Amino acid sequence: MFKNIIDYTRNLWGFKKKPDIKKPRVITRDEHGIDRRQVSREALRTCENLQAAGFEAYVVGGAVRDLLLGVTPKDFDVVTNATPEQIKRCQRRAIIIGRRFRLVHVMFGREIIECSTFRALSHEGVQKDRAGRVVDDNVFGEMWEDAARRDFTINALYYDPSTQEVIDYHNGMQDIENRVVRMIGDPYDRYREDPVRMLRAVRIASKLHFDVDEATLAPIAKQAHLLGNVPEARLFDEAMKLLTCGEACLCMEKLRQLHLDRNVLPLLDVALKEPNGEKFLNHAMKRTDERIGMGKKVSPSFLFATLLWPLTHRQFEERLARGEGQMMAMIEAARSVLKKQGERLAIQNRYVEDIQTIWLLQLKLLRRSSKAALGLLNIPKFRAGYDFMLLRSQLGFVDAEIVDWWTKFQEVGEEARLEMIRLEAEKNQQARKSRRGEPKKPSKAQIKKQLMKEADSWQEVRDIENFVDHEFDEDVPFALIETKPADKPKRRRRSSWKGRRRVARQAQEGSNQ
Repeated sequence: MFKNIIDYTRNLWGFKKKPDIKKPRVITRDEHGIDRRQVSREALRTCENLQAAGFEAYVVGGAVRDLLLGVTPKDFDVVTNATPEQIKRCQRRAIIIGRRFRLVHVMFGREIIECSTFRALSHEGVQKDRAGRVVDDNVFGEMWEDAARRDFTINALYYDPSTQEVIDYHNGMQDIENRVVRMIGDPYDRYREDPVRMLRAVRIASKLHFDVDEATLAPIAKQAHLLGNVPEARLFDEAMKLLTCGEACLCMEKLRQLHLDRNVLPLLDVALKEPNGEKFLNHAMKRTDERIGMGKKVSPSFLFATLLWPLTHRQFEERLARGEGQMMAMIEAARSVLKKQGERLAIQNRYVEDIQTIWLLQLKLLRRSSKAALGLLNIPKFRAGYDFMLLRSQLGFVDAEIVDWWTKFQEVGEEARLEMIRLEAEKNQQARKSRRGEPKKPSKAQIKKQLMKEADSWQEVRDIENFVDHEFDEDVPFALIETKPADKPKRRRRSSWKGRRRVARQAQEGSNQ
């Protein structure tokens, strides 16, 4: 009774009840086993600068999770109780970015450390749209509130470089040991706040080979449509993380199972239905994972050129069948596919140009009999185009002889390259000469004319016209037309002005005599 009276009085006078703060688990160096030398020097220096100014500073998120699993982190994030303006004053080179939630990028040459302020748990000041997605969240709070605002328990771990302790508010250490991805809070509400968390759950589970908690997994199928409300630039960034996490094949498979691929890569289903489309994409994703596993980089333009190639190639062949030239057919097919994909996923213009270059090189690399082949080596995306052709040849879509020729062409010197081009030109010339000796395939008009000569009545004429125009297959009655012999020399035509000039000269000579 007295407790209720006290609560009523506090509410009446505007005093808020202090929430029950769960005491975190502090994990010592001997328990977690993280070696401080594995942490980025830039992240350590960022924390040291903030702590020297009297602020708290921790390495947080996926970097701590990866260090606990013995995986080398791709990047390091720092969190602190300093505001963005205070962070900037503590660092030598730093810029404030972001609109939805302000961050600070601390720059050390090419290395960038993302530094954020503790976020508040209170919803006062947080702006959401009609779908429930957070669009403005620049409300700062305490460390325990920031932990509650994190997406998954395994990402809510804080590493203090000065004490080498890990602070765990939500049993993230236990979930890492159990290899489980678990959402902090109600998954239904957390997905509404930020639908990209559904893609993160798929990526983290695939990358680490973890299981997704049932409560975390259940709402995804029903809330997949929320991704339609996410800005295209954010979707592009997340799609790149999915494709470059080292488990692209598994990510694509899980995205399709949960029906999330339609909102990220709407043309993926169409590409998989193309002839050999699934075979090509699976092989490409495996090669990408192998390359990333060896520590090599993969360009975004190459990845999207691979994903969208089956559909582009089909449109290219359709345009060729309509009589368009090869280059123009490829350009128009590329524009059509990239425009449709860009309606949902904002591929940056510089990547769009590179994708088109890679596809056009698939035609240009077939031409090896002129000095233009030397110029192809100077194209910035030549190596990507060559790798793409190599990928296609491994599945039998391109003659291996062409790929071997370009492999050798890159390795030899200038004189050897010119000799290779000369030999290829001679080879093509001989092939053209041999084709000239073959009888030409008769056209419909020629066959109709030949059959008309043998017709004896108007009924036969009508039957011949109907047969040739509607039911005739040009590949069958090849012998119906008498073709000219190949070795018959062509009669030279002389210019009329030369003949008149010769006649005039002879007449002049006759008159002089």
